Amino acid sequence: MELALAEAKQAAAEGEVPIGAILVLAGEVIAAAHNRRETDQDATAHAEMLVIQAGCRKLGRWRLSGTTMFVTIEPCPMCAGALVMSRIDRLVYGSPDSRAGAVESIFNVVQHPALNHRLVVTAGVRQEECAAVIQAFFRERRRSAANDNA
Repeated sequence: MELALAEAKQAAAEGEVPIGAILVLAGEVIAAAHNRRETDQDATAHAEMLVIQAGCRKLGRWRLSGTTMFVTIEPCPMCAGALVMSRIDRLVYGSPDSRAGAVESIFNVVQHPALNHRLVVTAGVRQEECAAVIQAFFRERRRSAANDNA
């Protein structure tokens, strides 16, 4: 999770919503990324999506079985669906997302019985630190907007 947090902090430094993700296979990090929606002007450039794409390229396959994804914030429905479709075995995440979370907060896409693949989930890893990074980002964004309107 330390590496995912470092990615999240890099995203914040770039003005992106600070979410970071890494993909691990057999104890080796095979991909790392952070949100790049603003930078790439791409609605799908979430950290999880970018890590899945990089992992597929590195391994030369679309099935990412045997891997674990670490992400700082609970994945959204798009990312949760991609985790299932790419056959990632395990998801470890930090803080829940009460507005868009699709693992426990609003939906549970990654363990839905109607789907052909389910992930093992570990939630709450370094939860306070993961939440603090994103909360500080939005607090600063609100502060800047208030100053701009003053």
